[in-house]
Amino acid sequence: MPPRRLLPLIFLFAACATPAPPPETESVKPGINEPYLSADVDVDNYVQRFEGESREIARAAGAIAACCGVGPGDEIADVGAGTGLFEPLFSAAAGPSGRVYAVDLSAGFIAHLGQRRAAEGWQNVEMVLCTEKSVELPRKSVDVVFLCDTYHHFEYPQATLASIRSALRPGGLLVVVDFKRVEGLTSEWLLGHVRAGQEVFRAEIEAAGFEFVDSPAVAGLEENYLMRFRR
Repeated sequence: MPPRRLLPLIFLFAACATPAPPPETESVKPGINEPYLSADVDVDNYVQRFEGESREIARAAGAIAACCGVGPGDEIADVGAGTGLFEPLFSAAAGPSGRVYAVDLSAGFIAHLGQRRAAEGWQNVEMVLCTEKSVELPRKSVDVVFLCDTYHHFEYPQATLASIRSALRPGGLLVVVDFKRVEGLTSEWLLGHVRAGQEVFRAEIEAAGFEFVDSPAVAGLEENYLMRFRR
């Protein structure tokens, strides 16, 4: 068939494709990250909050990390790494031939992670200071992106999701853990802190070009849910 006869089909496909939503021009949750951006952020206080036994994420960290399926040689980005709760787990799973990118918006957390890497010997962990609109990772550089209680902190979710999709290799996995938000069940503080519930976040991620895989039950999670997507 001559090439010119394929043109109508090409145009039809282009017309039927659903474009991703344009990046936001205004924050969807202004000020939510201000405490972490402070020059004198109290990192020790956040270590207690993020890694203490009172936080169900900390208690279930092993089961959550297992859902990422990281193995020897894999490269994973922990976006919103915070104080480094998951870095020892991912570092051990990826092994010497793998790599862990500990990505965070807070310069204070990045400095703390650097200190932990030196003290705990995380040879395969690299810190990355991201921006409000980009995870600042090279294109097709990772197999897994992990977001734990981080997605609701995205002020520009479509822009940040576009940078995550770019960083993931084809078929790569996006794992999202976030708070359940249910009127009448969720605490008043969380209702004010988390801007939307699971279905809204899932729809936003799918609109950015990700395919929903599943939302497995994770032992120990009651306030949080876990969703997995493919690039």
